[in-house]
Amino acid sequence: MATCFKPPPSNEDDSVILFSTSNSAEDSASPSSSFCHSPTPQSKPAYKVSVKNLSYTIHPNKSTPSLFSHLMQKPKPINILNSVSFVARSSQILAMVGPSGTGKSTLLRIMSGRVKDKEFDAKSISINDQQMSSPFQLRKICGFVTQEDNLLPLLTVKETLMFSAKFRLKEVNAKDREERVESLMQELGLVHVADSFVGDEENRGISGGERKRVSIGVDMIHNPPILLLDEPTSGLDSTSALQVTELLSSMAKGKQRIVILSIHQPSYRILQYISNFLILSRGSVAHNGSLESLEQTITQLGFQIPLQLNALEFAMEIILTLEGSYTKSFTIEHKEPYASSPMWTEEEQGRAQEPYHIEQVSCICYRNLIEIMFLCSRFWKVIYRTKQLFLARTMQAIVGGFGLGSVYIKMGKDEGGVAERLGLFAFSLSFLLSSTVEALPIYLQERRVLMKEVSRGAYSISSYIIANTIVFLPFLFVVSILFAIPVYWLVGLNPSFTAFAFFTFVVWLIVLMASSLVLFLSAVSPDFISGNSLICTVLGAFFLFSGYFIPKESIPKYWLFMYYVSLYRYPLDSLLTNEYWNKRNECFSQQTQETTKCLLTGNDVLKSRGLDKDSRWMNVGIMLGFFVFYRVLCWIILARKASKTTI
Repeated sequence: MATCFKPPPSNEDDSVILFSTSNSAEDSASPSSSFCHSPTPQSKPAYKVSVKNLSYTIHPNKSTPSLFSHLMQKPKPINILNSVSFVARSSQILAMVGPSGTGKSTLLRIMSGRVKDKEFDAKSISINDQQMSSPFQLRKICGFVTQEDNLLPLLTVKETLMFSAKFRLKEVNAKDREERVESLMQELGLVHVADSFVGDEENRGISGGERKRVSIGVDMIHNPPILLLDEPTSGLDSTSALQVTELLSSMAKGKQRIVILSIHQPSYRILQYISNFLILSRGSVAHNGSLESLEQTITQLGFQIPLQLNALEFAMEIILTLEGSYTKSFTIEHKEPYASSPMWTEEEQGRAQEPYHIEQVSCICYRNLIEIMFLCSRFWKVIYRTKQLFLARTMQAIVGGFGLGSVYIKMGKDEGGVAERLGLFAFSLSFLLSSTVEALPIYLQERRVLMKEVSRGAYSISSYIIANTIVFLPFLFVVSILFAIPVYWLVGLNPSFTAFAFFTFVVWLIVLMASSLVLFLSAVSPDFISGNSLICTVLGAFFLFSGYFIPKESIPKYWLFMYYVSLYRYPLDSLLTNEYWNKRNECFSQQTQETTKCLLTGNDVLKSRGLDKDSRWMNVGIMLGFFVFYRVLCWIILARKASKTTI
């Protein structure tokens, strides 16, 4: 059996459809002509999620040094959930309700597999009476919609869903993906805004309710049988909240899905769409059942529900009383027969421990290639539509090139011209390296979307980094040409065409290094302000220790390492060597009193910077190394963050 399998530690691929909850062709199709595929079940099963005695405790990390730890009191563990038990079934909506801080979001994250393996209780959650042994299994089965709409604002609704389908349904052919997206937009009621931008606070787009439906669609594209939503109605007006709830109800009943959501103060009209309520109080269950059973419980406790309140609103006022009266010995129902076969056979569970076969390795390589192609397409759309970045970089190159060229126009070939050329190269470096800071907010905006998509197995971090590199290489090359042409010929640098080509190549490497540095620092920085400050600090330190202000011999030994890691040093030496290497015997300053004596040659200029040999191509290799090094660092940091994300 030729099966494409990815191991669970990372890059798990949600596009492997383990279940089908629809009889429609576009929902269950897995074409045999695809490069690699997973077996799909032949029947449409019903589902039951059982949670039994689920508890979750946070152990705060000790920040006190171990030397003084015996003097400090150990931080107490915080109990978030205490023996939570309930059952959810197909075609029903179960709503988690309770005051803020009662553990609703934590419970949803655990059920969706957004916790570490060591924090997961394998005995607490079962689906169709089969215990889930790892969070990986839950991530494969469950769709999880967070409270925040982590979407790219400059993509249209259809493009957003289509890219999600491309990433998560790689084994499905293009026609079936298109049909799946069209069907999902019909189901979500988004056909009328299919070509509208998603938008955000800064870019005008679709409404908040429509954006929430797009978020639901992104996590429904692979047709999961279980859908978990964290406060899907928060931030919406009453009409939009009702529309979202109606949509979820129709999705649950029409496709026999289980829908579990958390909600704050639902209106009376929303209540009629919810089958069961799980009321949480201080991490414990205060009620589990329908609205009618809640009313009966309140009446049995001797309370009367005011006319202006519904039973759920009144329950929030007496929640401590409900918690005290709720029986702690909630018993999970006995096992019931289901039409579905076991979700994972012993053969499939053991496949994770098997070594890769040649077919599996080639399948993974094919998947990574497809991911890179799709990411390149999306990157280009975002860059092209980000007018402020596209125009800013283009105008910076043109204005900066002509501006510097007009200041240093037709420099002389005397001793003053030598100093001016060195100043031109140093300022050009500073300008080019700092001109990429405007990409920081875009990287920061993409990072949250990246964390969400990678945690769902849509693609790998390495595919993202490679696609980012492929798209920015030609874009930054054009920027380099626009800057190099006016500067080089207006100033009157070395007239050799070979020297001009090398100058342009070095300018390209400079902006590539800067782009990699900004990408790396955006992965480290929590926000724009700290990121911008960090970039300015790092570039300032690199410029200070480049050898332009302080000669290498005068740099203190404990700071000497900065001279070797400075992004300014190697391009500055390359530009000087490129300008004067074939002019080593040319005289730039001479004494003409009694006898003509040359005071400064091109060779003297190079020796003043310690450039006795033509090290241009060695410097090029080092600059390429910096370009790759910062991207590898970015990949490591993002991969580490993605492994810990709960989005």
